[in-house]
Amino acid sequence: MPNPVINQFGRAAGGNNNNPSPAYLEDMFAKPAYSGPRTPTRYMTLDDVVQRTGAMLGTILLAGAITWVALPTRLYAPVLIVSLMAGLGLGLYMSFTMRVNAVTALVYSVAEGVLLGAISHAFESRWHGIVIQAVTGTVMVAAGMLFVYKIGAIRVTPRFTRILVGATIGAFGLMLVNMIAYLFVDGGLGLRTGGPLAIGFSLLCIGLAAMNLVIDFDVVERGIRMGADQKFAWYASFGITVTLVWLYIEILRLIGYARD
Repeated sequence: MPNPVINQFGRAAGGNNNNPSPAYLEDMFAKPAYSGPRTPTRYMTLDDVVQRTGAMLGTILLAGAITWVALPTRLYAPVLIVSLMAGLGLGLYMSFTMRVNAVTALVYSVAEGVLLGAISHAFESRWHGIVIQAVTGTVMVAAGMLFVYKIGAIRVTPRFTRILVGATIGAFGLMLVNMIAYLFVDGGLGLRTGGPLAIGFSLLCIGLAAMNLVIDFDVVERGIRMGADQKFAWYASFGITVTLVWLYIEILRLIGYARD
């Protein structure tokens, strides 16, 4: 699914004179995404985002490990479908409503963990060692994007955001069309068949996911600078987690194509 933070910044990029609407950004960061009465407590800090992101990633790893070890092979297909639909549905709900709290974020993490556990086990069964390679690649890309963001090599401007929003939506649109094409043509559009087109598409998706991380980092920095409520940290962590999951899956696919 597209990064939810991208969607929000796509709206913000519609301000006058090619600048994000200050009123929108102020409202976005001032209204924490959670269910319940508004009781401001304290401002969001970097530690809040790091701790919540760690909790979500840790839950994904735990759920994935349990799925890998305990799930019978015959149940992989139905569990994969159920976890995919659950993660997609809950992810879209949190993205569009911005109602993200500990419960919804961790339930989403469980669904994603089960999904990734099943997918990773299937890939590992065919290509031994591929999961470690994909995890390593994901960590390296994430660390690299954080580095280039912190040194100012990439600036998140309204133009950058609009281009990335359009490219991300276009990529996911192609994925959807490819899935539909599978119903009528063997291999669909060829975006996931392992040929040159599939390799190129995975490289494109990895590049888009990496750029999405830059906007995720910018959201955190803006939230801290604008004094967002600490509950907004769950939403920021959700955006980072979605991007990392997408990045991991695309790297896993690309290594699979290379190993094939």
